[in-house]
Amino acid sequence: MARTVAEIQTGIFDSITSDGNLSGLTSTSKVAIFRLFVYVVAFAIWTLELLFDTHYAEVQTVIQQDKAHTPSWYRTKALAFQYGFALIPDTDVYDNTGYTADQVLASQIIKYSAVTSNGGQILIKTATETAGVLAPITTGQKASLDAYFKEISDCGVKYIVVNNLPDILLLTMHIFIDPLVLLADGMSILNGNYPVQDTINAYMKLLPFNGELVLAHLVDALQQAEGVNIPNIINAESQVIDINTGTYLAAQVIDVRTIPDAGYFMIPNFDNITYVV
Repeated sequence: MARTVAEIQTGIFDSITSDGNLSGLTSTSKVAIFRLFVYVVAFAIWTLELLFDTHYAEVQTVIQQDKAHTPSWYRTKALAFQYGFALIPDTDVYDNTGYTADQVLASQIIKYSAVTSNGGQILIKTATETAGVLAPITTGQKASLDAYFKEISDCGVKYIVVNNLPDILLLTMHIFIDPLVLLADGMSILNGNYPVQDTINAYMKLLPFNGELVLAHLVDALQQAEGVNIPNIINAESQVIDINTGTYLAAQVIDVRTIPDAGYFMIPNFDNITYVV
């Protein structure tokens, strides 16, 4: 941003004062010849800086209008979406003048996003957070988000905004335990918690949004759980939402690893974990 003429003059006068070769330039008269020269030079520099600002703005406009956007741009824009706010006409940004930082933050309802390609189209996966738990946004919020992307997306780019309920993760496991540490139902004798369940939940929270679930890594985590001797995953399955009907499809076996369609998982229960002494 261009400095003011006064700011530029101050910088020049400071340089004159610190230069021993110019120690004789001490007049405070506004019409002193050296002060007039300083003003002319400062005005010229100010004009040049204004031209630089104008050029920068023009270049940014060209980039925004002509550059094909990358997947990371779509992710950034998903996170920047403000529910209830209007875009500045013909732009992809909001005018937040007059709103507090808290109001702006509250309007940014998309807390997680990941963008991937699938069969020639872009999948923009999104989720919000409710009471610390990942969840889809509401139907009304989704309609607003769709309108937002329709306004800002590149012409001809095929995309789908994914706002699904979480994929359901179903685990069937045999956990060989130390009976000195855990009871037959997996509860810690000393602390009263359930270390296996806690470890699984902790592992799921550590997965990045749209991160890959690797069953071997889950086993590694369980191996470190209190009272666990041998963790053995008998079967792992996931259920995803049918975007056309809004219902969960039949469970599919997870072979080694998988990425959730919704971007995140939910474990409904731990009923299929058997503890073996």
